[in-house]
Amino acid sequence: MSLWTPGGEVPVNRSGQDAAPGPAAERPAASRPAGDPAISEEMLAEAAAAAGVDLEALSEEERRQLEAMLLDMAEAQARLAEAPAAEVIVNHLGGMYELARIHLSQDPPRFDDAALAIDALTGVLDAVEPRLGPNGPGLRDAVGQLQMAFVQLRQRYGGDEPTD
Repeated sequence: MSLWTPGGEVPVNRSGQDAAPGPAAERPAASRPAGDPAISEEMLAEAAAAAGVDLEALSEEERRQLEAMLLDMAEAQARLAEAPAAEVIVNHLGGMYELARIHLSQDPPRFDDAALAIDALTGVLDAVEPRLGPNGPGLRDAVGQLQMAFVQLRQRYGGDEPTD
């Protein structure tokens, strides 16, 4: 397994980690075999350098926190890799929907921000809807509802319909 950092991929040694439940920050170091760090000193230094952190300036507690953070990131990456891409994309599209809805619910509505979120949602949906399985049509309906709400609110607040 590896962890992506701005400086490139950093390999992560997960020996002894799979048996311990919960986030890495909650796992005691004693749960790993003695002398078997979850992340080698070299890997920790590389990740710290990529993040612009001076490893030598960190206290032992800060070093443990950095290691736990890197392990958590590696675990999140592993969970993401296990999830079907369609599920992750649908989740992100749901986030765009919520973003548009939130901007439309402000008083006054933030039309430019809502339009951007709606356009982004529509663009991605146009590109991949057939590959999203049963979630595609529901998302398409949701976009239509957002667009209708946008137009109704724009009229209520005295604005014209947006032009492309």
